[in-house]
Amino acid sequence: MKLIIAYIQPHALNDVKQELYKTDVYKLSITNALGCGQQKGYTEHYRGVEIEVNLLKKVRIEIAVNDNFVKPTIDAIIRGARSGEIGDGKIFVLPVEEAIRIRTGETGTNAIG
Repeated sequence: MKLIIAYIQPHALNDVKQELYKTDVYKLSITNALGCGQQKGYTEHYRGVEIEVNLLKKVRIEIAVNDNFVKPTIDAIIRGARSGEIGDGKIFVLPVEEAIRIRTGETGTNAIG
């Protein structure tokens, strides 16, 4: 079992969701996030004062998958989020020690579905 965490551009979210659905991945959590990386932000002027904005809007997607869904899930996220520009995002894959479905008490790979 793995936990896939992806940070993507907000405008790419619908495309990523559609690609995940085509791959039969439906269970995911989405959170708004702020962050900076290689983009380094931008500078704008507000009431005559120069302001450096280096925390940019991102979307964090978390998906717990069984081992046989790791590669298809990653590929789907890349297909939906890739524009070829700096700031497309990052994907992290972490091991999941245990999963428990609260409603039924199922554990392990059965709990993920």
